[in-house]
Amino acid sequence: MVWPVVEEAERARWVYTPFVSVGPLRFGMGHQQAVAAMKAQGFTCPALQTETRSGVLTGRADFRATTAPGWSTAGTAYFRDSDNLACVAVDALCGPQVWLDTLRLVGQVPSELIEQVFDYVTERDMSPALSVEGDAASDELGFMLRAQRAGDVLLSRAFLAKFDDWAYTVHDCVPTTEWAVR
Repeated sequence: MVWPVVEEAERARWVYTPFVSVGPLRFGMGHQQAVAAMKAQGFTCPALQTETRSGVLTGRADFRATTAPGWSTAGTAYFRDSDNLACVAVDALCGPQVWLDTLRLVGQVPSELIEQVFDYVTERDMSPALSVEGDAASDELGFMLRAQRAGDVLLSRAFLAKFDDWAYTVHDCVPTTEWAVR
């Protein structure tokens, strides 16, 4: 299968706490701390890669489940020039399921998830937003739910960020390599 999608029941379950953590990853932790936290959850990372075209984001670490094929990436952690975790992207096809209260953010049909996100944020007196590509986003909650291809369908890919002192919006945080994921 060209686009294998992990079944919902087989995905790890992570909780997203806005501007604090995504599953075992805490914003502000260093690369080695992230590798250790992910290893404890059954994920591996070959090495920290240089992220050269993304402003203050200078490092990137791609994680995959230890039992997954080497080409798969369950999630990507982006680090600031100070080696602090600033952003996390969770793959729509094989990443963990990320929960924000009752919202499942990963592997969902984007058009259906947009409605759920808009309801969620408006119930909390926040402003719903769409990215320039039409993806659900919330600067107040630090996320953008991008669309990622899975064969003939699109599924939601969560991009989560803590940008309080280096960017104005979630959109400002998205590195070049992340925009290339389709």
